[in-house]
Amino acid sequence: MKQKIVIQVSMPSQKSRSKAMELVARANGVSSMGVTGDGKDRLEVVGNGIDTVCLVQCLRKKIGHASILQVEEVKDKKPEEKKNPEEPKIEYWYPGD
Repeated sequence: MKQKIVIQVSMPSQKSRSKAMELVARANGVSSMGVTGDGKDRLEVVGNGIDTVCLVQCLRKKIGHASILQVEEVKDKKPEEKKNPEEPKIEYWYPGD
C-alpha cells in the first residue's frame, strides 16, 4: 500500500532541513520526499510500508518537535485507453432487405 505522509517539523535552518531529509531518506520504504509549506516546515514523504510513528520519533530525537499532519493512501493512475468517437461505421447493404 503506497502512502503519502505530511509531517510538520521545526526546522529553523538549512542545516536542520538537510539533516531531516537525510534521516527520512534512510527510512525503510521511502520512495520520494520533499520540503513543503510556506515556512519550509513540512516534510512530504511518499513510500510503501513506512512506519509513520517510528519516523516521527526519530525526527523528534534528532531534529526537534515533529507532528503528523496527514496520512493518506496514494492510488496509482492507470492510463485510460483513448476511444476514437469519430470512428467510421461500416454499414452493410444486402439486396432484398
